[in-house]
Amino acid sequence: MTPALAIDVAGLTKRYDGRAVVNNIALQVETGRIVGFLGPNGSGKTTTIRMICGLLTPDAGAGTCLGLDIMREAAAIKRQVGYMTQKFGLYDDLSIRENLDFVARLFELPHRKDSVDAALERLGLVARQKQLAGSLSGGWKQRLALASCLIHAPRLLLLDEPTAGVDPKARREFWEQLHQLAGQGITVLVSTHYMDEAERCHGLVYIAYGSVLAQGTAASIVRASGAHDLEDAFVRLVDRAQDNFS
Repeated sequence: MTPALAIDVAGLTKRYDGRAVVNNIALQVETGRIVGFLGPNGSGKTTTIRMICGLLTPDAGAGTCLGLDIMREAAAIKRQVGYMTQKFGLYDDLSIRENLDFVARLFELPHRKDSVDAALERLGLVARQKQLAGSLSGGWKQRLALASCLIHAPRLLLLDEPTAGVDPKARREFWEQLHQLAGQGITVLVSTHYMDEAERCHGLVYIAYGSVLAQGTAASIVRASGAHDLEDAFVRLVDRAQDNFS
């Protein structure tokens, strides 16, 4: 039996001032998998993520996210997706609980207090729930951001470099949480620059110059490129792409 696809898009293209920042990207992600989205800064990763989750309309292409059409049903997709940006996007002058309550109001959750309580418990935030978000360390802000992404019980998490600037211990704990979520059937698409994180993904997509240069497991990408390790493989991919685009 073919696994269900959480993401199934093809031909995704986005242009700014006549230049394609995302060019004809095809992507398939199975339900309950963690897929790493990698590439240099400015490669088109964030733009692609935003098109998939309905925040940005593609100039060309088609497909589905969670079985919903990305062009016609963007509003419905957004209600089933948790999107975590690299920059902390909650309110520094509100407490942890107040921030989560605010997000629950945005999603019009019917049992708001229960949803906030569950989010606090799930991410180990109960003891700190009255602490102002602005006073939290990077790791605790990351936990709060993830809790806010999960409060409406999404089926898909789109995480845009969620561990940037976070200490190694917090990064390890974060990835343990991601694997627990995947085990519960939640699909995760995460962009990262860390090779150790890439190797913890079930699959990888490497993008540069707005195009997908490689897809597969870490082992298969290393093997296909003839590289010694994953970092070496990505260097070779970019070098070859530079030759093609120059």
